[in-house]
Amino acid sequence: MNQHSPPPDTSEPPLRALPNNIEAEQAVLGAILVNNEALDRLSAFLADEHFYDPVHARIFALAQRRIQNGQVASPVTLRAAFDKDEGMAELGGPVYMLHLADAAVNVFNVLDYGRIVYEMAIRRHLIGLGEDIADRAGDFTDESVSSDHITEAEQRLYSLAEKGRIEGGFKNFGRVVTDAVEVANAAYQRDGKLAGLSTALRDLDAKLGGLHRSDLIILAGRPSMGKTALATNIAFNVAKAFREGEDETGQVKTVDGGVVGFFSLEMSAEQLATRILAEQCEISSEKIRRGDLDEAQFRKFVEVARVLETKPLFIDDTPALTIGQLAARSRRLKRQSGLDLLVVDYLQLLNGDGRASDNRVNEISQITRGLKAIAKELDIPVIALSQLSRRVEDRDDKRPQLSDLRESGSIEQDADVVMFVYREEYYLSRTEPREGTQEHLEWVEAMDQVHSVAEVVIGKQRHGPIGTEKLHFEAQFTRFGDLAREERYEFG
Repeated sequence: MNQHSPPPDTSEPPLRALPNNIEAEQAVLGAILVNNEALDRLSAFLADEHFYDPVHARIFALAQRRIQNGQVASPVTLRAAFDKDEGMAELGGPVYMLHLADAAVNVFNVLDYGRIVYEMAIRRHLIGLGEDIADRAGDFTDESVSSDHITEAEQRLYSLAEKGRIEGGFKNFGRVVTDAVEVANAAYQRDGKLAGLSTALRDLDAKLGGLHRSDLIILAGRPSMGKTALATNIAFNVAKAFREGEDETGQVKTVDGGVVGFFSLEMSAEQLATRILAEQCEISSEKIRRGDLDEAQFRKFVEVARVLETKPLFIDDTPALTIGQLAARSRRLKRQSGLDLLVVDYLQLLNGDGRASDNRVNEISQITRGLKAIAKELDIPVIALSQLSRRVEDRDDKRPQLSDLRESGSIEQDADVVMFVYREEYYLSRTEPREGTQEHLEWVEAMDQVHSVAEVVIGKQRHGPIGTEKLHFEAQFTRFGDLAREERYEFG
């Protein structure tokens, strides 16, 4: 080393001051102490924890408590509480509150100052979060893997993002009416006159009015009824119809169809893709898995696969996700690629966030509330598949009903729509009498009536009627479609 070079600087870099705005805090407190009604403009988002100066935080907390109890909060009424406060003494004693009152801003401007205080608090939280992430990443005695750190960091960031949203509370009725008119106008302009996303199943769309934004839709059924097939068909139909355009302001928006996120907790992404390919190619998924294809079928398979690669359908097949992880991944997908429909297969394979895991009913309640919250927050329909209890098998009429839902109380309560998939053909095929008998002839006739027919039983719908719609189901392609007109007439 050059003997004339200066020694390396080993001193610590100066600590950066945390974001704050003491003047804004003083303006807010002064406005409240002069006119207690100022608190009404702030209480929806501002709390004592958002003040940087601890004395200011204590003044705000006490003033808020008195006002909420119907008492007056002023420099005079708060004085006694701060006579022995050491922090207040450093600021000049209780007379400091008189200075706050003298510096008060107009009650109509207090919201702007409150937003500044809130913004500074969010920035401080963000810095603290960044430091925590760095500390955990550098702690080599921590046995958790880096993916756990990333998931936790995402959850905390999104939680902070939610805290950072000041919007909320009451909305002016005029604004709500305008939003309702826009939804109705979009339905009027859209093919099929649907208020929500089209499932591409005409009769089901007519019953539901499409898939409505912010709705939690439960799709339930016993094993082998086709609930995953129906959910997959709907998801792909929405993605296939995706089309973007510009609104009057020049912003890009979804005009038709949508971007779809599919959480496949039971089936791998490859298995799910095979199902979709089988449906579109009209080649059984069993043949595709075995590679039992002739040259023409394989060429068709490859051509269809290339087309499907361009469709905005995103699959996450991570098992045993928690509702918090699912929410974080959904938010990330919406931010990065957009998101218009979310499908979860199925909700009993989700885990809660730990607080209710000792009680499965409570955990399912937490999960369904979480799914409904995701639907509202992201303003999208969420389709969640659900199992049914075995009680269905004990009845002569095996058509499912609301009470058959596992842990049904919370699922039924939180859902906007509950639909059941039922195929009588599945049950009837297992009761074949001996051939050559009159019973067998009657059985064959009954099988002809229900062959390739599936029922979607709508057991609950907040927006419209309940009832049953019949669909065509091709088991070999796991594909649902509309019944032909004469079949619809024949089956009612």
